[in-house]
Amino acid sequence: MASRSGSRAHYACDMASVFTKIINGELPGRFVYEDDDIVAFLTIAPMTQGHTLVVPRAEIDNWQDVEPAVFSRVMEVSQLIGKAVCRAFGAQRAGVIIAGLEVPHLHVHVFPAYNLADFGFAHVDNNPSAESLDEAQAKIKAALADLQSAAS
Repeated sequence: MASRSGSRAHYACDMASVFTKIINGELPGRFVYEDDDIVAFLTIAPMTQGHTLVVPRAEIDNWQDVEPAVFSRVMEVSQLIGKAVCRAFGAQRAGVIIAGLEVPHLHVHVFPAYNLADFGFAHVDNNPSAESLDEAQAKIKAALADLQSAAS
């Protein structure tokens, strides 16, 4: 099998990804979840209000290359965020997509899904208002707090 020359190593990147810069506070981000290994923050181009990215802190490019334990943790947090966005926005389902084409840092898109058309990147809101993003962040954080209270 031939390899592409200049391909990026899956754990070590030459430059920090935009997500690493958000995680490190070098760029702004609307975080809804953080732990030692995983973060979740709103995307700036949502498919639906509440569209959240679940991202490992470790800069890993390709989801097929991630250690199984890390991938399991990413999906565990994605499931939690899925429950929260459904609760926060009254959706029956949460959509999940791993695309990996725009940012070379593993991330899972989790968003309230109301119909199949919600699963298209062609219809993203490329200019959401700050108020809409702030509202989504507050709703998801409140839903996460409710879910944690219910689990206690």
